[in-house]
Amino acid sequence: MTWFQAIITAIVEGLTEFIPISSTAHMKFAQAFMGVDPKDAFVNMFDIVIQFAAILAVLVLYWKKFMNFKSIDFYKKLIVAVIPSLIFGALLKKHIEAVLGNITVIASVTLLGGIVLIFIDKWFTRPVIDKEEDITYGNALKIGSYQILSIVFPGLSRSAATIIGGMSSKLTRSLAAEFSFFLAVPTMAAATAKEIYDTYKETPEAFHSGNTSMLLTGCLIAFVISVLSIRFFINYLNKHGFKAFGIYRVIAGIIILALGLTGAITVS
Repeated sequence: MTWFQAIITAIVEGLTEFIPISSTAHMKFAQAFMGVDPKDAFVNMFDIVIQFAAILAVLVLYWKKFMNFKSIDFYKKLIVAVIPSLIFGALLKKHIEAVLGNITVIASVTLLGGIVLIFIDKWFTRPVIDKEEDITYGNALKIGSYQILSIVFPGLSRSAATIIGGMSSKLTRSLAAEFSFFLAVPTMAAATAKEIYDTYKETPEAFHSGNTSMLLTGCLIAFVISVLSIRFFINYLNKHGFKAFGIYRVIAGIIILALGLTGAITVS
């Protein structure tokens, strides 16, 4: 991975992390266009670590709510919600790595996920939960279980899966989105720690000084852009819903799928 490729990847991550169009899919699409090796150990670690850096934007924008240690129930609910993804993420690591190298699969999931988003606003029209304290432990577990879908089907979008899980549990769109953001913090922290450990254990040469500098720069870029983009998503979601994101995903999925199948971009 070159510095140019790393910077572009980080910008794409920052722009797409909190939008239900799959940041993973868009990073892989961008890297396919740039000719990045999808099986390179450093590239895979880079993609996961900068996602965690982007997620840290939540701590900046929701500092008072996320760091309110008087509300222990909030943290308990996050723990309950994150358990399913920790278990399945560990069990399906090899599957995830294999799928992440296949542009055709990711494009197909992007397309199908877009179809779901086009109609999702019509499926859940009567939310009754608009406060975090009213989310039950059962709700938290259900939302966390939806996150498994984004693990099994990379390109689905973790945020889309968990927001849909929240809306199916009668949460308002904005609360479902916020809980999705909060849930991403422990989820991606665990994923990042495991990926760094595994990469260091299996390919320690990935941590040479040039790569480390590139990784830190990518984290900073992804974080700053995420801070700027997260508010836009919440405001847009409250006013317009998911339909536009669904249409975008369908179009993007079709284009990338066509390019992949015709050999215009690399398909592993």
